[in-house]
Amino acid sequence: MARILIVDDSPTEMFKLTEMLKKRGHEVLQAVNGADGVALARQEKPDAVLMDIVMQGLNGFQATRQLTKDPETSAIPVIVVTTKDQETDVLWAKRQGAVDYITKPVDEALLIQALKNALATKPASPRPPHA
Repeated sequence: MARILIVDDSPTEMFKLTEMLKKRGHEVLQAVNGADGVALARQEKPDAVLMDIVMQGLNGFQATRQLTKDPETSAIPVIVVTTKDQETDVLWAKRQGAVDYITKPVDEALLIQALKNALATKPASPRPPHA
C-alpha cells in the first residue's frame, strides 16, 4: 500500500505503530529522532510521516516545519502522533504544516482513518521541469 515513515524515540511506540501499519500492508520506515526523520524523508520520499513531538535534539515541531517548508518534501503529509494533548500544541503543529494530530495512546481506527485522509488529499509529487 503506502510507505509510511515513523519518527519516534520510544521503542514501544515505534513497535505499536509499526504493527498497526504492517498488518494493513503498509511499508514502514523508521527514524528515532527529528534530524534522522527529516534526512530519511528527503532520501526516501515516503507517502506520509507519523511524527512524535517530544524528542531529543530536533523536536517534532521543528522537524515538521523543515519537511513542510522544503519544496523537496512539502508534498509529504505529516501527522503528529504525541502524548501532548493541549489545544496550543495542536494549533502549533498545524501552523508547522501538520495535516492531522493524534494523541497517544493511539486509537488504531483513528490512526488508519487519519492516514487514509492524508493520503487521499496528498498532492501529486512535483515533477522536475523539462530541459
